[in-house]
Formats: sequence, C-alpha cells, structure tokens
Amino acid sequence: MRPQDDGVLPVLRAAELDEPDAARRWLIQGLWPRAGVGIIGGAPKCCKSWLGLDLAVSVASGTPCLDAFQVQEPGGALVYMAEDAAPVVKQRLAGLCQNRSLDLAALPIGVITAPSLRLDLPQDQRRLRETVRRHAPRLLLLDPFVRLHRVNENQAGEVSAILGYLRELQRTLDLAVVVVHHARKNGGPSSGGESLRGSGDFFAWVDTALSLRRHRQQLVLSVEHRAAAAPDSVTLALVGTESDMHLAIVASESQRPHANPPVTADIDAAILAALNHATHSGLSRASLRATLRVRNERLGEALTRLAASGHIARNGELWARLPVPVPPPIDTRRNGNAAPPSARTL
Repeated sequence: MRPQDDGVLPVLRAAELDEPDAARRWLIQGLWPRAGVGIIGGAPKCCKSWLGLDLAVSVASGTPCLDAFQVQEPGGALVYMAEDAAPVVKQRLAGLCQNRSLDLAALPIGVITAPSLRLDLPQDQRRLRETVRRHAPRLLLLDPFVRLHRVNENQAGEVSAILGYLRELQRTLDLAVVVVHHARKNGGPSSGGESLRGSGDFFAWVDTALSLRRHRQQLVLSVEHRAAAAPDSVTLALVGTESDMHLAIVASESQRPHANPPVTADIDAAILAALNHATHSGLSRASLRATLRVRNERLGEALTRLAASGHIARNGELWARLPVPVPPPIDTRRNGNAAPPSARTL
C-alpha cells in the first residue's frame, strides 16, 4: 500500500483485509460479540439491570452467563448504573457472586460513581473515553440510556451522535459496549429490538439486541445478532434469597408436562418435594415460585396451609421442611391396637 497523503482516507484492497478470527468472535458464546455494541431492551421491571450485571460478573469471572452461555474471553468490566445507589449496586453484584461461589473483591469490576454522566456533552465524552482507556475493560455497561443525555430520543440526528460516539469508543479501545434501554409500551410481544423506544437508529446501531419481555407472568429473553444466528429464546426468573439473588433459566409453560395449574394436593406435594431437595437451609418464596411456576397467590395459600399443618416453617426469608412426626408406639398387650392417650408416655 502506498503512503497516504494528508487529507486522504486510508484504503486497503479487499484481499489485504485481516482474516476473521473465529476463536475471537464471541465475548460470551452465542450471546454477545467479542467487541460489539448492543442494547438490553425491555419494559420497566423486566430485570434489564440484573441481566446487565450478570454479563459483567460473567466476563470478569469467566463463569457462564445465566449459568448457560460460556465466556470466551474473560476480562475486566466497567459499569455505570445511573439509577441505582452504590450500596444497591454492590448488593446486587455480591448476590450474583454468592450464587456462583465467587469473591467479589477478587473480580476486576469497576463501578463509575460519578453523580451524572452526559454523553451528549463533549466534556463527559472525553472523561468516559479516558476512564475506559485507563481501566481497559473487556466490557462497558451503561444503564440506562435515558439517564445519559438530554436529547430527544425520537430525533435520529441527536441520537445518532451519541451512538456514533459509543461505536467509536468500541472500535478505538477494542471493547464490548452494553447499553440498557427501555422498550415502547406498544412494542408488541415479539418485536424484539424493533420495540426499542425512540428513533429507529437504536436498532440499526446494534450488533446484538437482548430483549426481555413479560409473557403470561413469565420473563422471556430473546436474542438478535447482526452477523450470527440467534439462539432460542429462554425463560428466566429472578430467584434466590436476599444474599444470592440472581437470574436463572427456568422451564417455560410449554416445557412443563402439565399445562393446567396443579390442584391443591399437587402443589402441596410439589412444595414439600422442592424443600426436601433444597441444598441450603431452605428456599425463599421467590425461588419456590420460579421452580414450581405457579401464581404468587396460589403459592401463598399453599405455604399458609402447609405451615398451619406443621409440615413447613419460615425462618426469615426461607421456608424449610419440618421433621416428620414419629407415630406413637404400638401396645402389643392390647391386641395390636395403640394404647389409649392416658396410657402413652408424653
């Protein structure tokens, strides 16, 4: 290639371009490209922030995201949570680590604690670029987009300027950029990335779009990639106790053997079976609901019923199975019948 003159853009022949490296295609296999930009989208209260932090913990620790998607290239993570106080961010990260038996203090996760970050201001763009350059994270999480600017999200020109800055950041500093963004209220049940609120530039910009939506009281995650086939949608639930709260993949309604809600005896037996197999000192109500996939009202009725009958007891946030009472001894002197109450040893 001849030396470039001043003012002339660099050009390479197509055959001289770098060969694609399949081994470095993914940051998280099937879920996020190694150095891609994208959005986690969904309606309010759809656990978008939980999923974003799960991505950060997974990349920083090298453990599978959602216990299912393998991390291909671990590295540091840098997060900015505009709507959550620092203690809340730490509590969530600590819970994700507790669930995976990780030490949060040992993970390369940095949290930007600035009170505000305006990506529509050149000064804040420079500050973020320098922060990313110094910390050299593998992944940058910005949550949510609406708190990062004061432009009109419906104006393509104003939005594209910010998205263009983030694309330039991704390319020059070689990192993945994850932005949390809200979906339109009328986005529809299956419109995915096209349901993102504001200008169509959002969906045009992404390499990957992770979409969370509620469907029949279930949380469904769908994935769209610019240059790869998408994995099947999965059903998620926020489970665990206060100390290890995390998102988990659970069976959807169509995957469960019985589509109809279980009758009273069935749900009682299912609760007792789940508590029998609990690996810790019990299960929280959220964990039981995620495991059994029943309505919160029906679960509450069953827990009350089982507690009143002495089968289970609550200790803080956890429900645990009580020991099965031992039947009274048989008095063989009365033809095999049990001794009357007055004759038993109390």
